[in-house]
Amino acid sequence: MAKEIERKFLVRGDHWRNLVSERLILRQGYIASLEGRSVRVRLTDETKATLTIKIGKAMTRDEFEYDIPVDDAEELLDAAIGLVIEKTRHKVPFKGFTWEVDVFGGAHRGLVIAEVEMADENDDPELPDWIGREVTGDYRYSNQALATQFEQEYDELSHTA
Repeated sequence: MAKEIERKFLVRGDHWRNLVSERLILRQGYIASLEGRSVRVRLTDETKATLTIKIGKAMTRDEFEYDIPVDDAEELLDAAIGLVIEKTRHKVPFKGFTWEVDVFGGAHRGLVIAEVEMADENDDPELPDWIGREVTGDYRYSNQALATQFEQEYDELSHTA
């Protein structure tokens, strides 16, 4: 079993764009969504598909991820609960960590969130100057909530898209 340990932040400005090392186009939806657990399907660049089960809340969660056929992912996305999330993920290396900056499209156009995955909860990555307010553990900013509770209001949006 793998552990996912990550922190999540809103993004300020767009000067992070000059540091991007990789860009991925993602579509993802939720097949099952309960408090503290989910089953997600993700299609990356229309060529790779995964089914992911996550259990837990906040910074550390159990994560099980499996490759599936692209055709299966398309069918599962058609059956997803709520919205299918559309976003472009930009990988930005910064001082020993890789930040993933997600620029949302579709219903969440204008929302920009950065995540940093860590090997241990005690890791303390230096925050780039384009990082805004931390939203780790704020369910409203989870992909699960963005897909299944899409009429929510945000008290702060990050507009760099």
